[in-house]
Amino acid sequence: MDPRVLSPLDRLLELADNGLRASFARPASSRPTPGNPASEPTDPGLRRHAAGLMRVNHAGEIAAQGLYHGQALTARSPDTRAALRQAAAEEGDHLAWCRERLDELGSRPSLFNPLWYAGSVAIGALAGIAGDRMSLGFMAETERQVEGHLATHLERLPADDQRSRTIVQQMQADEIGHGRAAIAAGAATLPEPVPKLMRMSARIMTGTAYWI
Repeated sequence: MDPRVLSPLDRLLELADNGLRASFARPASSRPTPGNPASEPTDPGLRRHAAGLMRVNHAGEIAAQGLYHGQALTARSPDTRAALRQAAAEEGDHLAWCRERLDELGSRPSLFNPLWYAGSVAIGALAGIAGDRMSLGFMAETERQVEGHLATHLERLPADDQRSRTIVQQMQADEIGHGRAAIAAGAATLPEPVPKLMRMSARIMTGTAYWI
């Protein structure tokens, strides 16, 4: 349980700080970045393609931070709030790994990261308002969709980019674990229109972040 007692203003300021850190800071990882940094795609076009995919993954991790922070903001149970904050902290490793890989590939994060974060906070807060079981269901569905998205990236990444591939494989394993944890905590099944809307919004983000 979080020992701090925060006012609504404290929570909003904390949220703004989290958003700025996620969007602009170079996050530290609690685990070493997976893979060998010497395993690089040699073709310039393939490097740009790998960078585009890793930029999408980085933007997805920005969105994950926003979702979990927004859900924690409106969670009703201290235990649920703590679980969401813990998930956001663990996703922070993914954020750091993707940013490091973008640097190695000579590329940059999406210019729309603040937008991805702010929009995800709003969506996460709405999920939290619907109740803790629905919020956990949203978490489980998010992780399920991200797992499938990462599987697609493993198919699309250059075969000789073992560094990016190893990072994505570890991210995928972690997402599976987060989804299972949400289900074990009592996640509800989301109404059918919700997963479809989630997929639509994800397509907009991924299609934009690959290029910008």
